[in-house]
Amino acid sequence: MTTQGGRMSLLEHFRELRKRIILASISILASSTVGWIFYTKIIHVLTKPVCDLSTVNNAKKQCGVLYIDGILGPINLQVTIALITGIFLSSPFWIYQLWAFIAPALHKKEKLRSIIFIAVATPFFLLGSYLAYWLLPLALKVLLGFTPSSITNLVKFGDYLTFVTHLILVFGLAFEMPVFLVALNLIGVLSGHAIIKRWRIAVFAITFFSAAFVPTSDPFSMGVLAIPLIGFYFLAAGIALFNDRRRRRKSLT
Repeated sequence: MTTQGGRMSLLEHFRELRKRIILASISILASSTVGWIFYTKIIHVLTKPVCDLSTVNNAKKQCGVLYIDGILGPINLQVTIALITGIFLSSPFWIYQLWAFIAPALHKKEKLRSIIFIAVATPFFLLGSYLAYWLLPLALKVLLGFTPSSITNLVKFGDYLTFVTHLILVFGLAFEMPVFLVALNLIGVLSGHAIIKRWRIAVFAITFFSAAFVPTSDPFSMGVLAIPLIGFYFLAAGIALFNDRRRRRKSLT
């Protein structure tokens, strides 16, 4: 329901937000069952960067630097792994719910375009997540390299998981930026000229974002995130400018 003029009231916005959050939460919880079932295999994938870097060599082939503490530690870890898996597996659905809340009053043609670009957003999210996982061994090597040689650094798995999840989600969500820019242009909210006009601010913001959220301070790690994002920003600006010209030509005919 919308008010006169097609605008939603504040209360209706809250109701719409609640609806989208509930639907997104249900999809995440449903997808979490996969993480619960394949918990052991997921653990092997997550610990691989540490195991590859560890100098411990034992017969059981166990990671020498990771540990779980407490009676409830193992079950808490499995629940966390399941929820994180649910977030990634249900990403197409909750990304769409996010977009549906941002732009609820769309025409039929605009909704079709939105669905197409939300479908594109999922590979971008996964690409950013994979890039973070690829960078993870380097980040761990740099950070653990500060440990004095006379001291053994034992890492609580919960802390390690928080670090990995933070890194992967930051990269994944950052790679959504160009998709949302183009989608906003397609529904007429943002022009290509407005995007390209603010390219200096965007480059600075992307560089600052990369420096703030990449866990290591070396230029290579920051560049792994910043350079693709800057490239995708200008690509989104180019697509938006092309779409604006096409829209103007169509309006003249």
